[in-house]
Formats: sequence, C-alpha cells, structure tokens
Amino acid sequence: QEQLVESGGGLVQAGDSLRLSCVTSGFTFSVFNMGWFRQAPGKEREFVAAIKWMDRSTYYADSVTGRFTISRVNANNTLFLQMNNLKFEDTAVYFCAAARGPISSTYNYWGQGTQVTVSS
Repeated sequence: QEQLVESGGGLVQAGDSLRLSCVTSGFTFSVFNMGWFRQAPGKEREFVAAIKWMDRSTYYADSVTGRFTISRVNANNTLFLQMNNLKFEDTAVYFCAAARGPISSTYNYWGQGTQVTVSS
C-alpha cells in the first residue's frame, strides 16, 4: 500500500527555517513526479513546489520562489522541502504528493500532512 509520511513541521518565528521530509513506500518513487502542497485554515489547498523524476526540474509557486527548495533522494524514497525566511503567511498544513503523470496533473497519492506554524 502506498504511504507518504511527512515530518519536520513545527512552531517557528518569522525569518526562521524548517526542512520538511516525506518518506514514501509502496510505489516506485524514482519514477513519480513529486510535489508539496499546503492548506491554511479556511483556505483551499494550494501548490507550493514540484520536482520531476526524469530530469529533476523544479517548479515553485510565486509566493515561495527564492525561499523554498524542493529536492529528492531516490535511493531513500524521500522528498524534501527546505523552507528559509519563513513568513507568517506560510503557516499551513504541508502535504507531499506523488503524481504518476505530469506535475500539472492529478496527484495519485497523498500524505497526511505536517503542521507548520510561523509566529510573527
């Protein structure tokens, strides 16, 4: 069974950094496009970042460009999100997801999320 388990969230102050991890199992991680999404209270889930499996091209939401970095280690079936210079508006539950198709397509598998809270 496919599993994605996020970790690394927490309570930090504005300007701090966090590194989220997503450990996966039950599918061939190395050939899946991977993404990070987030959902703030009262808001819809939004795209944060994605990375292709084939050439490791990365894509970011405008709001996080220059501050967040997505990466993957196929040998460990793990996805990362390095978040620097965190802002209050980054507060959300962060989810990792796996897409069998293009990164703009429907994501097939999702994690349960990890809470990131940034105090101003």
